[in-house]
Amino acid sequence: MRKRGFLLGKFMPPHAGHMALIRAARALVDELTVLVCWLPDDPIAGETRLAWMQDLLPDCRVLGHSAVVPQVPEDSPDFWPIWRGIVASAHPEPIDYLFAGEDYGAELAAQVGGLFVPLGGRVLGLVDDPLAGLSGSAVRADPAAHWAYLPKPVQAHYRRTLCLYGAESTGKTTLAAALAAETGALTVGEYGRSHCEVHKTPLTRDDLLLIGAAQQAMIAAAAEWAGPLLIADTDALMTAAWCEMLLGERPAELMQAPKADLYLLLEPDLPWIDDGTRFFSDPADRHRFARIVAQVLEDAAVPFVRIAGQGPERLAAARAAIGALHD
Repeated sequence: MRKRGFLLGKFMPPHAGHMALIRAARALVDELTVLVCWLPDDPIAGETRLAWMQDLLPDCRVLGHSAVVPQVPEDSPDFWPIWRGIVASAHPEPIDYLFAGEDYGAELAAQVGGLFVPLGGRVLGLVDDPLAGLSGSAVRADPAAHWAYLPKPVQAHYRRTLCLYGAESTGKTTLAAALAAETGALTVGEYGRSHCEVHKTPLTRDDLLLIGAAQQAMIAAAAEWAGPLLIADTDALMTAAWCEMLLGERPAELMQAPKADLYLLLEPDLPWIDDGTRFFSDPADRHRFARIVAQVLEDAAVPFVRIAGQGPERLAAARAAIGALHD
């Protein structure tokens, strides 16, 4: 005879404690139903959490419940009749095992049927159990501190991409290295420099479209392995600025590419250094390029912070901007 199990939660967001409980529950039954519950004003949209759980649990029946209903028995004398109806709708078959990691599971099982199976140390008061001790509110308050306990879709939700952006010789690569050393963030290098060093020919429109696409592909590929912060040493918007400066146009493909969460616009207040791949040594050309670079950000309507100053001052300004990104 097939055994059926049921559990519910907000999973806001899902973390290793949730996943360990659900995986253990799934091993004990032939069919497991997981009900994801939410309210309209939750800090993470319920539809997002439902999609995460459906992605993470392909071998379970994962359903959502979005109606505004009482959350604890004190909210309404009809609390248990309401929730009996919700569970019956989600799981019309008889429930063999009712799973939960907290004490409420005992009364829920008494109300809806099934044997309460108290998986997880929280029911037993084992607060030193790192998985049982996880909470959604703690994760939301500091995702970086709980990074190792977050499934991939949740990490992607909390990951922030920082793009270093500016005209030639404004210290993007140097600043990227310094920020990576401080934060431990993964850095994505500049494809355009590699392209120019290899091919050594005048850049065409097709070249620039390839450079922008390759840069975005590198950023997307690196994101899977990044922590809470991913640093990109330029992106397709910068290639759009190059295209305007060199060819007098901004291809839509470059302007419509995925955007970073924050851009650091590095001011051209550092000495211009000829490294063999740079174009605009003339001060007038350099400042014209800087104006185009800034205008591209304005037209793209992306968040950016201007970064100026020398050495430690420049690094401190970038550090402050990153702090605001995670607030």
